[in-house]
Amino acid sequence: MKIEESTIVETSDYRVIIYPASRPFTSKESKVITEKLYDFLATWAAHGKPLSSSFKIEKNQFIVVCVDEEKEAASGCSIDALGGVMRAIDQEFELGFFDRMKASFVENGEMKTMKLQDFRKGLKEGLISTDIEVFDFSKNTYVAFLSDFLLPLKKSWAGIYVDKLKV
Repeated sequence: MKIEESTIVETSDYRVIIYPASRPFTSKESKVITEKLYDFLATWAAHGKPLSSSFKIEKNQFIVVCVDEEKEAASGCSIDALGGVMRAIDQEFELGFFDRMKASFVENGEMKTMKLQDFRKGLKEGLISTDIEVFDFSKNTYVAFLSDFLLPLKKSWAGIYVDKLKV
């Protein structure tokens, strides 16, 4: 069951699951991903009860899945089923959804993704400006996603790397 776009209210605190790719999607990939997720979410259920859910492709690189748990809570099995679909998409297009050792950020208006180790090194060596915005994939509610998905470096999870530069 799908959350209709018109029913998404910015104060609704849906559960959010974010799948960050290591690179932008091609138009063909976006089309296939959209088709596969529409098909899956249309029948997604927890213990036989339909889940009210939806998704969007954000910044052409991140898949954001929302579940209205006020209607029916997603169970471990239902989350595993979503993970299975996302793993299949990940393997088909080699997108790196499950590589959590990366950082995505915006520098000078350009979106970039790199290995966390290279990101830290780039900050330390001054190759990456500290005047960047960083994406946070740990947001698990819709309200947190809307307000804190992209934050200035110093206010983000990666702010600890800036603090270490001062030492």
